[in-house]
Amino acid sequence: MIYIRKAAQVVAVSGGTTAPKIRDDMRELNVIENGGVVVEGERIVFVGPDEEAEAYVKANRSQEEVTVINAEGKTVTPGLIDPHTHIVFAGSREFELGLRLQGATYMDILRAGGGILYSTEQTRKADEQQLMEETGKRLDRFLAHGVTTVEAKSGYGLRLEDELKQLRVARSLNRLHPVELVSTFMGAHAVPPEFKEAPEEFVRLIVEGMIPAVAEQGLAEYCDVFCEEGVFTPDQTRDILRAGMKFGLKPKVHADEIVHSGGAELAAELEAVSAEHLLQASEGGIRAMAEKGVIAVLLPGTAFYLMTTPADARKMIDAGVPVALSTDCNPGSSPTVSLPFIMNLACLTMRMTPEEALTACTINAAHAIGRAERIGSIEPGKQADIVIFDAPNYMFLQYHYAVNLTDTVIKKGIPVIAGGESQSIDPDAQRTACRQSMRFFFWP
Repeated sequence: MIYIRKAAQVVAVSGGTTAPKIRDDMRELNVIENGGVVVEGERIVFVGPDEEAEAYVKANRSQEEVTVINAEGKTVTPGLIDPHTHIVFAGSREFELGLRLQGATYMDILRAGGGILYSTEQTRKADEQQLMEETGKRLDRFLAHGVTTVEAKSGYGLRLEDELKQLRVARSLNRLHPVELVSTFMGAHAVPPEFKEAPEEFVRLIVEGMIPAVAEQGLAEYCDVFCEEGVFTPDQTRDILRAGMKFGLKPKVHADEIVHSGGAELAAELEAVSAEHLLQASEGGIRAMAEKGVIAVLLPGTAFYLMTTPADARKMIDAGVPVALSTDCNPGSSPTVSLPFIMNLACLTMRMTPEEALTACTINAAHAIGRAERIGSIEPGKQADIVIFDAPNYMFLQYHYAVNLTDTVIKKGIPVIAGGESQSIDPDAQRTACRQSMRFFFWP
């Protein structure tokens, strides 16, 4: 049993399990002052005022040892959830920063063989062990920033064997690392050089070759497509996502990032789980998403790094679109693992409130990856994914921008970060700790 006692605030973010929060509900966090949380095994069993939590522990501890975590002066939240990353890749693209500072656009770099295509070249060369090691380090840093679950897209293979390789690495890391990974097949991330003159043949390869293989091996839950001018058209996107749906892969759409391409409207038409990016989404597309309950996964870090105007979160929230936030962790347009910084940017560049930003990184993000019944809020019966921040209240998280205030991280009822440092792991949880002198976790 774990007893988190005397927290300055327990921010439960409750009330959004059956459907994502929209409009004013995104500001309802259910904050418990001087709160306590009790965990048994992997589950939360009590949340409420601390005196009631203490009484619960005394009445139910039986012979079980109780681990007490003192959270005085600190804020307790659900584990943060990142619902859009491209975390499995090899290499880096720091050289592109100088090109952008000289005026090159994202699409300029892609057309010149950089961008996604450069990362594809590096990822194709890497074996699974290299990808495990590089991705594991990124997961270590996610964990240290309070992130306990991430979505992981493929899309840097762009041929069957390498797409499967990326997805196998994500599956292995989901088994070995404290951070949970939810896999998305995104073979339609770009048209590879070998199909530059025959993009329809590549679409056919995805539909007839890649999707069946991914589904047969059970390597992904979702299918995503980069629906964008110069990448995949709305018609191609529709064909790919419908093919995925036939094999049980739920649809997501990279929509309206660079120009308005009708991606938001297409996401609504297909009743996709989410539409992501949405910098150029039309008012009609936003209304259609609201009507169909499509979650907008917004990526303010990408707009910040590419030095462009971010998505209009205020318009989407006011229209009734459920909004989630993500780092878009990738090697080119958002090389960050700091979801707390993304919350800062959401407030400072997209006019989201601190309450909305926290909702967007917890329960709404859980809905974007189909995990809301299990994670995303601090409620009895839910998985004990919990973060304790060294902050006197949740507003402090947005007030201190670009500062990592993560103190303690509990994943499935196991403290994995304490005082900002990694902890040894119970072998019963099927994890072995190594590199005890290191700050972060990785189990290769």
